Amino acid sequence: MKYTVGIDLGSTTTKAVVLGDGGEILGRGITNSRSNYAVACEVALVEALIAARFGLVERAMAGLEADESIRRAWLEQLQEGLRLGQYRAQLDSLGAVLAREARGSGLEAGVREIMDALGAEAPQLYGPGTARQSDFFRDLSGSRYRHFASIAASGAPGLFDPLVGLFDKSILEVENSPAAGEFSSLVRAALAGLDGVPGALRGAVEEAAAVPLELAVSVGTGYGRATLPFPKEQIRSEILCHGLGAHAMFPRTRTVLDIGGQDTKAIQVDPQGIVTSFQMNDRCAAGCGRYLGYIADEMNLGLHELGPLAQQATRTVRINSTCTVFAGAELRERLSLGERREDILAGLHRAVVLRAMALLARSGGVADEFTFTGGVAKNPAAVEALRQLTAENYDGPTLNISPDSIYTGALGAALFARRDWQRSLN
Repeated sequence: MKYTVGIDLGSTTTKAVVLGDGGEILGRGITNSRSNYAVACEVALVEALIAARFGLVERAMAGLEADESIRRAWLEQLQEGLRLGQYRAQLDSLGAVLAREARGSGLEAGVREIMDALGAEAPQLYGPGTARQSDFFRDLSGSRYRHFASIAASGAPGLFDPLVGLFDKSILEVENSPAAGEFSSLVRAALAGLDGVPGALRGAVEEAAAVPLELAVSVGTGYGRATLPFPKEQIRSEILCHGLGAHAMFPRTRTVLDIGGQDTKAIQVDPQGIVTSFQMNDRCAAGCGRYLGYIADEMNLGLHELGPLAQQATRTVRINSTCTVFAGAELRERLSLGERREDILAGLHRAVVLRAMALLARSGGVADEFTFTGGVAKNPAAVEALRQLTAENYDGPTLNISPDSIYTGALGAALFARRDWQRSLN
């Protein structure tokens, strides 16, 4: 089977979307962007191809003599088993790096205690129906590492900061290592860990693993697109890719807002998804995902924790600046004045969206059908602020937010790749 792929190399996450030879989405993959962009590209593509293989497994399972709910339960167990295998492999890598970095520091016992606890709880994070805080290894392991570090340092509070600093140093090396394993070995290990799996399911897995997947055309986009290993003619602008991707998700879309890690884009498209006008923020990262990441670091939180915390606010603190240079100082000042961090975060999210609304106004306003894309579209507090401000400023437009909004740019790139491939066949 031939496939086309779009890679969106963002400043914070790298996304891949794989399309089948009929134009259907076979799989999606995502990873944290790294200083080593080539590794980020490889990991995202591997994840997308693993998802594509699971799609083939599901297709092969459709012929099994079993109730659909049972087939879906088997598939979910298989997926969670594979993810658990990946997580354990990454924990092993992290443990090895931490042990090396901790040598002679007096932190060895604390590191061993934390890593033993992380390994012991891993199966609880990857059971069927489990709601994880994040699927990014850095976020998930980092949050749990800090939890167990606080326990390890409970009798010696001065140990917490050195233990967390050790993680921050070690995770960079782990993230810059290639993906652990490939589908065949990972899925077979997952099958081995399941009880009562029928032979027919094993046969469906083997059938899917044996399907040859051959790359036809790839197109890259995103903040780091110049570093992608693609020829110049296989690179497309983020603006064009987000416009086309949003149109593919919601064909009636006429306005697109993308808040990414490094920039914000307000885009107007025509009925074919062709960009007619756009506005971008300046080079400052204020009002973007990177700004929220900076705030998370200041508060010693995971990025995924900001939105849910902001939703617990009882009032919205007015934030005077969304400049990352001054954000830390204003944050500390607000906290020193007794403001609740939940209320401060609500104000920060509103300030970010206010900057985006100004871009929308300059690009041509908000049309009847409006699509929000990018990683910040997964932040519930940002979505809530956008709904409120859109309602305050425009007359009832439809706001579209897909669960897969973060893949919009990669989807647009994959669609451009498919067009290029089809033209080459004519």
